[in-house]
Amino acid sequence: MSLWERANRVLPGGVNSPVRAWKAVKGKPLFIRKAKGPKIYDINGNTYIDYVCSWGPMILGHAHPKVTKAIKRAASLGTSFGAPTRLEVELAEMIVEAVPSIEKVRMVNSGTEATMSAIRLARAYTGKNKVIKFDGCYHGHADDFLVKAGSGLATFGIAASPGVPHDLVKHTLSLPYNDIEAVEEAFSRSGEDIAAVIVEPVAGNMGVVLPKEGFLPGLRKITDKYGAVLIFDEVITGFRIGWGGAQAHYNIMPDLTCLGKVIGGGLPVGAYGGKKEIMSLVAPEGSVYQAGTLSGNPLAMAAGLQTLRILKEEGTYKKLEKRTEELVDGIKAIARDEGVPLQINHIASMFSIFFTDEPVNDYNSALKSNTDLFIKYFYAMLKRGIYLAPSAFEASFVSLAHRKKDIDYTLKAVKESLKEIKEI
Repeated sequence: MSLWERANRVLPGGVNSPVRAWKAVKGKPLFIRKAKGPKIYDINGNTYIDYVCSWGPMILGHAHPKVTKAIKRAASLGTSFGAPTRLEVELAEMIVEAVPSIEKVRMVNSGTEATMSAIRLARAYTGKNKVIKFDGCYHGHADDFLVKAGSGLATFGIAASPGVPHDLVKHTLSLPYNDIEAVEEAFSRSGEDIAAVIVEPVAGNMGVVLPKEGFLPGLRKITDKYGAVLIFDEVITGFRIGWGGAQAHYNIMPDLTCLGKVIGGGLPVGAYGGKKEIMSLVAPEGSVYQAGTLSGNPLAMAAGLQTLRILKEEGTYKKLEKRTEELVDGIKAIARDEGVPLQINHIASMFSIFFTDEPVNDYNSALKSNTDLFIKYFYAMLKRGIYLAPSAFEASFVSLAHRKKDIDYTLKAVKESLKEIKEI
């Protein structure tokens, strides 16, 4: 019996997170044995240059020696105490120093836990119930966020998953990303009961989609006007697109920020933080309850702290951005030469390829891309030793471990792959 068959006998769909099942590319997933630097190795002995990077956290590359040393050192002292440690204080201090809007931060265990907690806190702070999110933005699997857009701008959400009560998601309105007019209209209708707007400042879950000029400042202005809390979900962008995240890049101060991925150095972690006056409501300082046995786990804190120390070194982000630009510019040039309609959205070390000749700036335009062509491209690249996200609507990531030789090899694979899929 294959490992995939064994997995399906004991795990729902054979996986512990849906996108890993490769349904979007109509295939069966690789099982990974190990990873080092920019590469992953499957159980059959195949090697791949990795642009998934564990969906973003591995910004230094896999098994970075300083990070693994920090984890081993922490593990040798004990893996969990259920009590405060120096490491969690030091990581919190570094986050507060780096992220412009965060004065206090609470460590949790996942991005979902961070966003779920931030919404509860926003409702408590404002005394309001309704929440605005945006189509194509993913904020984890808490009930509030598993919402499909209603039939019109004045219609609050309907459940996108069985098991989510209508009485809960009726408080969530899903609007088109980058459409500030839709936000203004929603607030003009229901502003007195809107507690929060939550947004990925750079969307990373419909592929990479950048905010239009004026969109993020518009959200800040509208939420200020109506007394709503502006929440930036920087689980992906935090410390990925630069020191201080998207809010530092775009010079926008949200009220609350959600973090994850990079701040754990590849271990399970999340965090939410913001203004003292809001965060002071969190128990035990306040009455908004949230707790976690493994929150601030010393292994995750050690990995995250070492990762951020390396990222803080001068020139680190410039090096990362330069390598990403070499790859993105190379793919664009090859696509032009081959006559393949292709859009690449990119910022810092994040990028997405869309097989379309139209710009992609929201969920609807992302859906117009040719997913059948992407599937062919995915397998053509995999055959050549390049590991991409198994979905047309996921971000790709470059790490500091990707060298020029890796980029050059990848571009060679892109050229061969685009030629191949043209001929199919």
